[in-house]
Amino acid sequence: MTDYTPAVTGTGARAVVQRFGAFLAGMVMPNLGAFIAFGLITTLFIPDGWVNRIAGTQTEVSTQISSIVGPLIVILIPILIAFTGGSRVYGHRGGAVGAVALIGAMLAPVALQLTPISLNGEETAPPASIADIGPTILAAFVLGPLTAWLLKLWDNAIAGKVKGGFEMLVDNFAAGIIGGAMAVVGLYVVGPITFWITQGLGALANGLVNTGLLPLVSIVVEPAKVLFLNNAINHGVFTPLGVEQAAGAGQSIFFMIESNPGPGLGILTAMLLFGPRAIRPTVPAAMVVHFLGGIHEIYFPYVLMKPILVIAAIVGGASGVLWESIFGLGLVGPASPGSIIAWAFVSPPDQIVLIMLGVIISAGITFIVGALLLGFGRKESAVDAELDLEAAQEKSSANKKASKAAPASA
Repeated sequence: MTDYTPAVTGTGARAVVQRFGAFLAGMVMPNLGAFIAFGLITTLFIPDGWVNRIAGTQTEVSTQISSIVGPLIVILIPILIAFTGGSRVYGHRGGAVGAVALIGAMLAPVALQLTPISLNGEETAPPASIADIGPTILAAFVLGPLTAWLLKLWDNAIAGKVKGGFEMLVDNFAAGIIGGAMAVVGLYVVGPITFWITQGLGALANGLVNTGLLPLVSIVVEPAKVLFLNNAINHGVFTPLGVEQAAGAGQSIFFMIESNPGPGLGILTAMLLFGPRAIRPTVPAAMVVHFLGGIHEIYFPYVLMKPILVIAAIVGGASGVLWESIFGLGLVGPASPGSIIAWAFVSPPDQIVLIMLGVIISAGITFIVGALLLGFGRKESAVDAELDLEAAQEKSSANKKASKAAPASA
């Protein structure tokens, strides 16, 4: 599959963050089809979904189909992520033991009767079954790669030391023992730790939403996107938070923060009307690729050419998050790629108009601020503009080469 996740060959702090974020994103991106399936089934068949709204009542068929939603997000997706993380470390064997290990962490809240944090002041009770647990994606991030790495260490340690004819027996029992042992570790150690971390993050996120401070995350998100950390942030940070929130609320604002195509459209519109004259003919195609195709990377060189435009992206992104916070909006699943078409598919039916307005508002505010920062196109030199675009493209290419992670396996 195509991997737009940027890149790492350096050893500095930026490279370390990129490498870590890209690895997390690489565990999620090959499984985006499962997330999209979850989002589409949710949008269409839950009680407030499109099918029941069109029918005017909740049909028996939609009720039956909606029963798929819980197992998809609670069971299948975390196991897929654990398997993918393990396979990135040590192939199929690593993926298999990573998936086995996750089961222990997945059942920890039920087996150990862990009490969730109340987000609304009401008394909470431990989950009664696996259906009440919620997604365990954070545990999958940990146990998948870790268990595969331990198996890899073991295989390397005994390489060439097993008598002929016993290799398969030793390999299979080693995988079974390590996978089973890590499932126990997941049950008693990783599961409880990640459960409380997830609960804490959920409480923090809920607090940011309730206090109206969530728009401030755009101060970090928008500059990081231009450095090609967009996929790492979206799939490594916001997708797990969004999945946890959507499991309880049916939707999440975290799916909207990084993937909003509005700020990029605003930047490109400002460049089309007021940017350097030499590069204006390149903008319309970029607008189509960005807004309809969801490939946000297409507008990054324009921001790198005029770095002050990152201020416009921050203001526009924050305005979109503020709008979404005020009206309690959210998507039912990740919008990937971040195109307006993907947003429409995973928007709750009763919110789609407000969600589209939010995208337009964020694009409009980004455009206005961007136009101001560009001085409405005054005093632009065509020669300097060509040089600027060439330098920006080279810088963008260098950013990708300097921070490009290993391609995610499909």
